[in-house]
Amino acid sequence: MDFTFTEEQQAAAEAARGVFAGVAPDTVPSPSLVAGAVAEDFDRPLWDRLAEADLLSLLLDAEYGGAGLDAIALCLVLRESAKGLARVPLLESAAATAAVQAYGGPELKAALLERAGRGELVLTVASNGRTGHDGAELAVTARQDGDDWLLDGVQTAVPWAHTADLVLVPARTAADRTLLAVVPRDHEGVVLGEQISTAGERLGELRLESARIAARDVMDADGAWEWLRELLTTGTCALALGLAERVLEMTSDYAGKREQFGHPIATFQAVAVQAADRYIDLRAMEATLWQAAWRIASGASGALPASGDVAVAKIWASEGMRRIVQTAQHLHGGFGADVEYPLHRYHAWAKHLELSLGPAAAHEEALGDLLAAHPLA
Repeated sequence: MDFTFTEEQQAAAEAARGVFAGVAPDTVPSPSLVAGAVAEDFDRPLWDRLAEADLLSLLLDAEYGGAGLDAIALCLVLRESAKGLARVPLLESAAATAAVQAYGGPELKAALLERAGRGELVLTVASNGRTGHDGAELAVTARQDGDDWLLDGVQTAVPWAHTADLVLVPARTAADRTLLAVVPRDHEGVVLGEQISTAGERLGELRLESARIAARDVMDADGAWEWLRELLTTGTCALALGLAERVLEMTSDYAGKREQFGHPIATFQAVAVQAADRYIDLRAMEATLWQAAWRIASGASGALPASGDVAVAKIWASEGMRRIVQTAQHLHGGFGADVEYPLHRYHAWAKHLELSLGPAAAHEEALGDLLAAHPLA
């Protein structure tokens, strides 16, 4: 594998840095201290700037007005977005449009892709299932009725569900296949309940009650959901990396300026050791992320399926980010507990991402099952 980024990938990252340069986390207190969500909608002006910079169409082919780039480029852009806690559905919409391009029919592609690339349509994905613990593909059933499909079930914690135009919903058929249905938010048979994330963002509980979806809006291809799920997960690891990088940078700046006994606390051995450990976490998060993104982008085969690399990236993203944020709060002292200081918002987002990724122990168990099924010797 070669982790050297191409000129096109570097150009995407540079464009992202320009767009996100002025984005800073708000100082809204914890969701437990305010009524309702932080905001009703995502950052529409920022979304428009992303569209103008052609960053919403990164993964689309040239025929749909895109740059034809890959998961690595998307992760580079997501990494930059997380440094300022950008409130946009970039990951979900980009992953959903990529799935439509890879697995959708000609009619569906023509209806969605160019408009999504221009930012005119916003897509999201229902990927948490009914409880957040079971597979998302098991939460909704799909049965055919003539040429249409009828969907029944519940998907919880759907990001941006109240503001996205379309939701990609995995559903299980009687033949034990998983299909992906493109469901309009205001479609008949669709009921949205409001939920609030740990970061204070609006989520949706999506209830489907015999929602009728036309065959053209359904992707019934082997491996479509698994591919989309791994892209979403790897993108979440990229968000975790960007957030952790910014938090460690904030901690370094603070420790270099905060003095005790006439010296910056950064010169104290106990502080330096903790910072060094967190830097190691950060580098491990980075290496495992690019390994997973490279496997998805290249389709390269290996001793283990790509899901093995994604599992390793999830382990480091979840655990490494948590340790980095906890150390940051500890070294910031009283500022670490101040709900009006930006670090508080990074902690809230980190906890939400950690919960989204799931516990490291579960990923270690999945990795063990893969190793048992694919002996390396």
